[in-house]
Amino acid sequence: MNESGLILDHLTVLRGGAPLISLDLHIAPGEVVTVMGPSGVGKSTLLAAITGSLAPGFSLRGGIRLDGRDLTALPPEARHVGILFQDDLLFPHLSVGANLAFGLNARVKGRAARRARVEEALAEIGLAGFAERDPATLSGGQKARVALMRMLLSEPHALLLDEPFSRLDAALRGQIRELVFSRARALGLPTLLVTHDAADAETAGGRVIELAALN
Repeated sequence: MNESGLILDHLTVLRGGAPLISLDLHIAPGEVVTVMGPSGVGKSTLLAAITGSLAPGFSLRGGIRLDGRDLTALPPEARHVGILFQDDLLFPHLSVGANLAFGLNARVKGRAARRARVEEALAEIGLAGFAERDPATLSGGQKARVALMRMLLSEPHALLLDEPFSRLDAALRGQIRELVFSRARALGLPTLLVTHDAADAETAGGRVIELAALN
């Protein structure tokens, strides 16, 4: 069996001991799979199960594997799973450059090397020279690009998307969608997108799974 990518092995999330959602899924490197379903069905709870951040009262059965590693019992910081949310969640007390440095993999050593990698990352997303800017001065699209790059600088092995485009205006939404999906494919990241927007799924271009509540 090919163990590369993200595997949800007969994964069932339970709430108070009762099954909420169940999924058996293999997402290959560079593949984007979209999960859709009504509000309250458990889409964000599924992502929390994968990141290891389920709220009290929830539990799971089955397994979660990433490139052959069993994540099921690991703490969130050991899973190497990146996630983007509806809100950019940039730190308001840090500059744009310091926000990116926060996400930078610890393997990049030394102040000069880390500063150079941050400048390179900003140039990659069309924001060269923005390192000293206050995040509050950025547009919605600029914040979304910084949030994406901060997450990618941590070098995740899989990517989860929790409706990250829903707060962007229509013009920006298409641009940021394309940026996120193209980066995920270029880096070979198995990607799971949760959304209400059929246009997100259409742009992602992969499989679409309709999630239904079990109770």
